[in-house]
Amino acid sequence: MAIKGKIDRRKFIKMSALGAVAAGSAAIIMNSGKLFTAANSGVNGSEMILADTKKIFWKCGTCSQTFHYILNREFGYPKEAEGFALDPLAGGLMLGHQCGMLWGSSLAVGAESFRRYSDHNQATAQAITATQYLMESFSKRTKSVKCRDIVGFDFTDKVNEMKFILNSLPGGFTNMVCMNLAEKWAPEAIQSAREGLSYEQTDIPELPLSCASEVAKKMGASDEEKIMVAGFAGGMGLSGNACGALGAAIWMNSLAWCKKHPGKSGYSNPNTKEILKAFNNETGSEFLCQKISGQCFKTLRDHTEFVKNGGCDKLINLLAHSS
Repeated sequence: MAIKGKIDRRKFIKMSALGAVAAGSAAIIMNSGKLFTAANSGVNGSEMILADTKKIFWKCGTCSQTFHYILNREFGYPKEAEGFALDPLAGGLMLGHQCGMLWGSSLAVGAESFRRYSDHNQATAQAITATQYLMESFSKRTKSVKCRDIVGFDFTDKVNEMKFILNSLPGGFTNMVCMNLAEKWAPEAIQSAREGLSYEQTDIPELPLSCASEVAKKMGASDEEKIMVAGFAGGMGLSGNACGALGAAIWMNSLAWCKKHPGKSGYSNPNTKEILKAFNNETGSEFLCQKISGQCFKTLRDHTEFVKNGGCDKLINLLAHSS
């Protein structure tokens, strides 16, 4: 994978790993420092690992882009701009919600589902199911899908940000918790993705809907892009976590920006803050799907009926036109 240029964020991570805490902007500190720590690094096991996972993580610079790359490489279809556009979803939407590894993996299985299934209804259903498999696998290993639980810090607090960075230095870059987790989970993620994509669906709604895909559609997405984000539905895999429609809006906007600025990280996209501001104003800074929607979706049919009947319609329209 060709990495073009060195964005400030990656320089900061590498400097931190070597023991030099750079005095950068608050955004760089928040959006990069939170990815790694030596604390809670006891993620050990005898499972087979991908020998180059940590090298890929080092080159990509974010957990979200790393797992998008790893799974796309496994399927044989690299997507560079789409990977760079995932950077703002690292660290749980930069706010400690579901881990960026999940956002990146979900997007990759969505792309593979589009390629495997010519029927877009089935492709949508398989993308969501594969994301559910990924969520289950990840949760089994980590006991939580939330970034803040895994790294042990709340990054909405500036003091905790600095504690995180300082705690990261002694262990070295390759022994940081997210590095170790990535190395252990990568083969499991690949297995879960394959199983989820191959699962035989028995109850696919006639026109299955994903809130994330609805946002993407309103933003001018291609058929492939709509299915790529389908797994974000209902707080990712219908799990009720942080809003999948928000994730889709940020990714779509950053993808457009990254295509105009080849080789640059989506972190540099100035529109992300505006999207988050509009979202916070609408939801009262509530990020959890199950609280925003007031629903716990047990099946794709439940979610389809919710969206079809106007559920979250105002928020979907807002996100699609928020920048």
